[in-house]
Amino acid sequence: MRKILIMGAAGRDFHNFNVRYRDNDEYKVVAFTATQIPDIDGRKYPAELAGKLYPDGIPIYDEEMLPKLIKEHNIDEVVFSYSDIPYDYVGHRIALVNSAGADFTLLNPLSTMVESSKPVVAVCAVRTGVGKSQTTRAVCNRLKAMGHRVVAIRHPMPYGNLVKQAVQRFASYSDLDFHQCTIEEREEYEPHIDKGIIVYAGVDYEAILREAEKEADVIVWDGGNNDTAFYKPDLQITLVDPHRAGNELSYYPGETNLRLADVCLINKIDTARFDDINIVRENINRCNPQAVVIDGASPIFVSDPDQIRGKKVLVIEDGPTLTHGEMRYGAGVVAARKFGAAELIDPRPFAVGSIKGTFEKYSHITDILPAMGYGEKQMKELQQTIEAVPCDLVLAATPIDLTRIIKVNKPMLRVYYELEEIGRPKLDDVLAKFSK
Repeated sequence: MRKILIMGAAGRDFHNFNVRYRDNDEYKVVAFTATQIPDIDGRKYPAELAGKLYPDGIPIYDEEMLPKLIKEHNIDEVVFSYSDIPYDYVGHRIALVNSAGADFTLLNPLSTMVESSKPVVAVCAVRTGVGKSQTTRAVCNRLKAMGHRVVAIRHPMPYGNLVKQAVQRFASYSDLDFHQCTIEEREEYEPHIDKGIIVYAGVDYEAILREAEKEADVIVWDGGNNDTAFYKPDLQITLVDPHRAGNELSYYPGETNLRLADVCLINKIDTARFDDINIVRENINRCNPQAVVIDGASPIFVSDPDQIRGKKVLVIEDGPTLTHGEMRYGAGVVAARKFGAAELIDPRPFAVGSIKGTFEKYSHITDILPAMGYGEKQMKELQQTIEAVPCDLVLAATPIDLTRIIKVNKPMLRVYYELEEIGRPKLDDVLAKFSK
């Protein structure tokens, strides 16, 4: 029996356990380690989900304890199970694990994909923050227009009670409230609901799939970060980002998604440099010359752009896109500049609690505020930070309407964006062939 430790971030790690190690008496999973997501360590993967071999559940520790855990428990193998990581980071973790006396394993993603009885379209990416969500919505809407019953299944974000979150179904705002969703969860589920698309998520992704299959003709996998799909796709669409040209070949497991793609969608070309677009095109052609390449843009929409002109504004952008996605700006900054804001107010001097800690950890973030909200306490600290910033207007460029869950003492204007293809081929061309 090989002793296993799984390195994760409350998502891919649980899925890898469920499909490879649960009820498998050839292995003993001693523990999970956690990173990226606050307040995950110190918990347990519960016995109700862990299976008959783990009646007490499986403990979750901070990743900083990794060498100590390997030595104390005589770990044979460490399984790396999270995403959007530069290759040099993975290399350092290999050295850390090997020097502590354990093997380092990256599971073949094809071996962890669950097969569906229904056709599956997977939307994945080479980095987080490329535009997967808007692309997933476009795919769902066009398949619905073709007469299909479509259900989206979102990459996991289980930050609460894992047993209660094993299988979640979202069809209305009341479902978001019932499941006590964080800002990060709402950012992914709410836009689907706005478009009339049912979305599933949770922890046990085979059980989730079997429920979704009952009300769908087509399953659309809505990926997270740059992770590979949890389901075996009949069509895989991979997004690449010319704002981070070259990252498609230097981040794990983004390059895997590039090589697995049936379709590569180069997004944001309306705001990217010509040379960077060409770098991305050349890398696609080098790694996956058979892929269909679609050009895409992310045009910005603001309900009342005249409010922005001449104002001192606080820009709020999607949290993960700024943090481990390493973007320095997003749609909010573009809108502020496009519509004539007088000044972007730096929120760092006014940040409180964990928001202040986020700025300290991710020092590349300067004059924009990441919409961190992994729990009630952090959402309160986000609200306090917003209220403390001396600005005329807040530009909220997260995928949701923040005013539904955060009330602040200043006007807030929503910035949003949708996918728009440029030229041909288009998604309609690809999906029409897939539908046949």
